[in-house]
Amino acid sequence: MMNRILLIVLFLLSTSSLASAGSTEQVVSAHPLASEAGLEMLRRGGNAMDAAVAVQAMLTFIEPQESGIGGGGFLLFRDGATGALSFHDGRETAPAAATPARFMIAGRWRMPFPLAVVSGRAVGVPGLVPMLYAAHEAHGRLPWRELFEPAIARAEAGAPLPERMQRQLRRDASLRVFSGTRPLGRAAREGDPQWRNPELAGVLRRIAAEGPAAMQTGVLAENLVAAAGSGGWLPGDLTVEDLASYRPQQREPVCGRYRRWTLCSAPPPSSGGIALLQMLGVLEHFDLPAMVPDSAATVHLIAEASRLAFADRQRHLGDPDFVTVPTAGLIDPEYLAQRAGLIDPGRALDLPPPGVPGVTPVIEDPPPLEPDKEAGTTHFSIIDADGNAVAVTSSIEAPFGSRRAVDGYLLNNQLTDFDFAPFRDGQAVANAVAPGKRPRSSMAPTFVFDEDGELVLVIGSRGGSRIIGYVLKTLIGVLDWELPLAEAVALPNVLHRGERLEIEAGTVLAERARELEALGHRVDVRVLESGLHGIEQVDGGWRGAADPRMEGTAVP
Repeated sequence: MMNRILLIVLFLLSTSSLASAGSTEQVVSAHPLASEAGLEMLRRGGNAMDAAVAVQAMLTFIEPQESGIGGGGFLLFRDGATGALSFHDGRETAPAAATPARFMIAGRWRMPFPLAVVSGRAVGVPGLVPMLYAAHEAHGRLPWRELFEPAIARAEAGAPLPERMQRQLRRDASLRVFSGTRPLGRAAREGDPQWRNPELAGVLRRIAAEGPAAMQTGVLAENLVAAAGSGGWLPGDLTVEDLASYRPQQREPVCGRYRRWTLCSAPPPSSGGIALLQMLGVLEHFDLPAMVPDSAATVHLIAEASRLAFADRQRHLGDPDFVTVPTAGLIDPEYLAQRAGLIDPGRALDLPPPGVPGVTPVIEDPPPLEPDKEAGTTHFSIIDADGNAVAVTSSIEAPFGSRRAVDGYLLNNQLTDFDFAPFRDGQAVANAVAPGKRPRSSMAPTFVFDEDGELVLVIGSRGGSRIIGYVLKTLIGVLDWELPLAEAVALPNVLHRGERLEIEAGTVLAERARELEALGHRVDVRVLESGLHGIEQVDGGWRGAADPRMEGTAVP
């Protein structure tokens, strides 16, 4: 079996640098400059939290299409001395003027998704900087102002525009239409351009000196509001008061068992942690460790477990400050055993039903799942010499966000993560728009602990609602098939979000498409750029792994 696994991952690993050997500290992110910025903070005597702020500041410059100070994110922290976990919620919020029909036309028809993305109505109140500041106040060691120095210096001096971003800019002609992305497009057309962003450097300097107040009040706040509300299709309605009133939240991570491990991940308003624990809780009833990774039978089980979790996700998941999310019930082993009993190993479900924990595992005549369209985001993982660990997933939503820029950074389109229709079959939707509400997310920064409570894995991914499937695949590779993390990350991506079974093009699994169609699946073979970045415990300390599909690195 191991030979077959190696054949699956060889084509990917051959194009990537191997993960570094075991060491006492690791920084893994989507770009070498960001990883090095984090490592620099560790070498200055900082800890994992300090490194996280430096990494994110650099990513705002070098990977602006995926995340940045104009967006939000989630942060999972483990204190190396006490083992205590903290989860910080920096998800964007809807403005006070938002209504449930925000993305409806005449109150009857859903707005076409591409039009919603580039509208000012898509822009939520950014939460990333307030979240990082609060988390640093709780866990950091170095002065806040020092953490931005590498990003400021690089934004002023410049760096080559990353190849992946150049490809994105070249293949999406619409980016040339929007003033926010035009400078990047011009840089990409110059051929091996040196990208500089002195405007952003000035903003980062203000944030370093003033903290989140720099963006929540004063001229930067006024500029942000003007950019969201200016011209174009459906100007936004953000106000300076919306920015000033934003507060990050500290929440309890959602934790559950899978075989002999304990996993802790993102709680609501993210669906990532609950969905992962649901999928794994269902799959625990099948002998995955004995199954062949590249078989149609294995893919079928993973797909069915995913479909069931996404059905529950659509019905139950939303901002817990606005709706009651039955978190404990959704990951209860008895409920998941009932859900596992719905799976037929020889045939795909016609329509995956949601359930109601403690009431029924199946709701008759379920509504069809509505696909999520977003595919952006970034993830980075960090461990320091004292055992402090950080997993951060952050985003501006779609690649290049709302295409609106201000003061050198892009604004998010995160409010398109809300369900556009506030009612479904006459029932209020958990993820409907409301003033001050956080939209449902799929981010899944995750820690894995062994039976002795020792941290053994830090992981997460980019990819919109595909994040859940990307992380699931990697966890199965490490925990069930006992692969090194780098090989598990490089396994072919396969996921199901309720509408179609998606299989990574150019991989061994793509050859199983006809077998899976015979089982009743609607199969889509396509490019699936994940962006998994993680760290595993090995002899000698820790070893990082960066997704070979992307440009990330693990250091040292």
